[in-house]
Amino acid sequence: MLGGDNAVVIALASRRLPEKQRNKAIFWGVFGAIALRVVLIFFALQLLKIPYLKIVGGVLLLWIGVKLLMPDDKGDGHQIDASTHLLGAIKTIVVADAVMSLDNVIAIAAAAKDSLVLVIFGLVVSVPIIVWGSKLVLALMDRFPIVIVGGAALLGWVAGNMMAHDVVVKDWVVANAAWLKYGAPVIGAALVVLVGKMITARAGPAPARAPVDLAVPDQKKE
Repeated sequence: MLGGDNAVVIALASRRLPEKQRNKAIFWGVFGAIALRVVLIFFALQLLKIPYLKIVGGVLLLWIGVKLLMPDDKGDGHQIDASTHLLGAIKTIVVADAVMSLDNVIAIAAAAKDSLVLVIFGLVVSVPIIVWGSKLVLALMDRFPIVIVGGAALLGWVAGNMMAHDVVVKDWVVANAAWLKYGAPVIGAALVVLVGKMITARAGPAPARAPVDLAVPDQKKE
C-alpha cells in the first residue's frame, strides 16, 4: 500500500519521457525510494519530533503536485533535451519520496516490530510493487489523462494529512478542530487540482511548432 504513493509519483514525473527514458526514471526512482527508506528508518522517530517538519514537507508536496499538473511545454518553440527531462524527473521523484517517506518508515518499523530482517524483507518485496505499479499508472495515464489529475490530487491529500499531524498543531487540531483530521487531506487535494488548473488555464495553449521542411533544395546547374 505504501508503495502505491511512490508508484504514482514516479509515473507522474516520468510520463512525458520517451519509453527508454521512462525505464531509467523508474529504475532510479525505485532505487531512490528504497534507499531513502533504509536511511530514514534509523532516524524516523527523531525526525518526526522536529517542529514544523511535516508542515514544510506538506507545502513542498503541494507544490510538487501543482507542478506535475502544469504543461511541460515552455512555449518557446524549442525541443528540450531528453536527458534534461530525465534528470528533472529523477529530482522530482527523489524530493517527493523524501517527504512521503517520513510517515512511511514509521509504518514499516511498526509492522516489522523493530526486526531489521523484516524491514529489509519488506523493502525488497516493495520493489516489484513500485515498478509494476509505476508502469501500470503510466499506461493508465497514456490512455486516460484524467488519471494525471487524480495522481496530483493524491499528492495533495498526503500533504494535507501530513500538515494536520505535525507535532506543533496535532494537539490543537484534536482539541479545537478535529474535523481537520479528515478535512485537511480533502482541502490539500482540492487545492492542488484547482491551483494547477488555474495556472494551466492562465498559461493558455502552447504555440504550435513550425513544421520542418524536409524537401531537398534544387541544385543549381553549372
